[in-house]
Amino acid sequence: MTSLASNRSSLWFLAITLLSFLAASTAPTPLYHLYQDQLHFSAAVLTLIFGVYALSLLAALLTVGSLSDHVGRKPVIFSAVVLNALAMLLFIYADSVAWLISARVLQGFATGMATAVLSATLLDTDRQQGPLINSVAPLLGMALGGMGCGLLAEFAPAPLQLTYWLLLGLFVLQGIYVWRLPESVSPQSGAWASLKPTLHVPTQARSTLWQVLPLNTATWALGGFYASLAPSLVRTATGSTSNLIGGATVAALTVTGALMIFTLRNRTARQALRLGASLLPIGLVLILLGVHSASLPLFFLGTLVAGCGFGAGFLGAVRSLVPLALAHERAGLMSAYYVLSYLAFCLPALLAGYLARTYGLLATTDGYGAVLIVLAVAALLLSLRAKAVKVCSAS
Repeated sequence: MTSLASNRSSLWFLAITLLSFLAASTAPTPLYHLYQDQLHFSAAVLTLIFGVYALSLLAALLTVGSLSDHVGRKPVIFSAVVLNALAMLLFIYADSVAWLISARVLQGFATGMATAVLSATLLDTDRQQGPLINSVAPLLGMALGGMGCGLLAEFAPAPLQLTYWLLLGLFVLQGIYVWRLPESVSPQSGAWASLKPTLHVPTQARSTLWQVLPLNTATWALGGFYASLAPSLVRTATGSTSNLIGGATVAALTVTGALMIFTLRNRTARQALRLGASLLPIGLVLILLGVHSASLPLFFLGTLVAGCGFGAGFLGAVRSLVPLALAHERAGLMSAYYVLSYLAFCLPALLAGYLARTYGLLATTDGYGAVLIVLAVAALLLSLRAKAVKVCSAS
């Protein structure tokens, strides 16, 4: 009974910590226009501030992503928590673009480190609930960070500091509690060698990773756009200046994604992937129609539909990959998965920010949406083709 209670408390702590890191990652989104007003920078600089976070996160996944397989989970979790706490301090005292970029770089590295180790530790702790939490917690965290920070910015004092003070307190508590966790892996040799930038993808998982890549790229690219340019897009299309818009756009996408993951928790990976590839293009079409008609309700309806596609695609990808890794391969596989995901998260959004300077935000959004629709439809056609081949082979 004691062991069961300890396992449950560990699971809760890991889930809340993962949620906290992702909440912190989207907390700046509703504040971007306030930073722009105060520091006077362009949309291209805005996407740079967003992009350095994702690139730093990728650097962490490529270097320390599998470190916990060698030195243990707890030291790596603690290090990530400390780094993110320092990043919160940088945000609190940020008074220039350079400070913002420094805060995002440090936050990105901390989040990349935490994402890999927390995902692996969740799988170590509970093979049944771990994959579900790995899928739901990041989306709920992104929603909580975006919407919570938007609410505080709209109704509370010190909009550019209060959220970060609250998060700093939370990370301090997590840094203290982490040492109460049971260690789930035994230290192994090769820690220094594991820091060499590389992707640790088990041989048995490689073909599956390639199969889920088109839809996974489309879902994460949509998430990157929403975390960087969607608030500016809504203000451009509708004229709204509310601080809640930035958080609400992220929350609408990610909360529906999390709800879809929970709804599909008992479905197969293939079913989830197919549903994601069906819903995502429908949602994208509605989003583009909402933008061109300056209709906020239609834009949010499309966001809800696309969010369902996001969640289904995310769950399908994780559920397809997780069973293919042995215990000592999990952190490496999850790191590789998140490297590809965050490349899709940041690079297209950076390109969109650059193109928006030349072609305008609305035209850039049209092109961005069209590419994602093509990727999702291609993923759906490939899935249906694979099913038809399987049926023919069976008969």
